[in-house]
Amino acid sequence: MSRSPATHAQSRPRPLSPHLTVYRPKITMTMSIVHRITGGALYFGTLLVALWLIAAAGSRDTFDTVNWFFGTLIGRLILFGYTWALMQHMLGGIRHFIWDTGAALDKHTASKLGWATLFGSIVLTVAIWIVGYMVRGGWA
Repeated sequence: MSRSPATHAQSRPRPLSPHLTVYRPKITMTMSIVHRITGGALYFGTLLVALWLIAAAGSRDTFDTVNWFFGTLIGRLILFGYTWALMQHMLGGIRHFIWDTGAALDKHTASKLGWATLFGSIVLTVAIWIVGYMVRGGWA
């Protein structure tokens, strides 16, 4: 006597999908996740840029208040994070564009490109802030 396919399928345990703990994080996977996160963070940061522009179009007191907030430690950390997210997302986009051409898809080159994206975003962010402080006239 043979079983029907439905009965046979019900008696066998269903296979489980591997959980994230099965995978060792790779730089390409991590940078892909970071690219998505920075894309979302840029929405928030762009609202802050819009707030600053709206304050600039408003009264002097409103503009001074927004500038004061951006000058605090928290405000500067937020702006620094926004700068890094912008640089990271830009370089991640360039990385994906390179892959869209069919180049740098082999494992080792893709990993090197992922590390270059990370280090490049850090270097560009620090360089932007150094130049910004130099143009501003000091570290005050």
